[in-house]
Amino acid sequence: MRLILTFLLAVPLPLAAQDLVPFRAPSSNIHCLIVDMADWQGVRCDIAAYTPSFRKPPADCDLDWGGAFEVGARGRAVVACVGDTVRDPGAPVLGYGQQVDGPGITCTSLRSGMTCMNADGHGFTLSRALQELF
Repeated sequence: MRLILTFLLAVPLPLAAQDLVPFRAPSSNIHCLIVDMADWQGVRCDIAAYTPSFRKPPADCDLDWGGAFEVGARGRAVVACVGDTVRDPGAPVLGYGQQVDGPGITCTSLRSGMTCMNADGHGFTLSRALQELF
């Protein structure tokens, strides 16, 4: 599978086909990874410093919960139960006002936060003050 990136402005992200495309907000508080693999297509974003909007993890989550969000190319977004991170300090910056498009996914970086949405209109918006699923 191939992933093609499209940008509103010039961004130092590779414009080549890839399976995993990392990027981060200019503040480095939000890091994301677009995935284009045979078993899953979508995006996951992790936020480091935030006031949690989701406080109570599900009973079946024994890992970290509340700071990782994901949405597939189809379906609803979720707060992810994770034991890892997509944070990569060397990931290219997606500047404010810029967007990256993946397989059925668009993520937009704004001063107010990072929003990622799939073709179904589902996704999430992350900021220090609020994390929302829609």
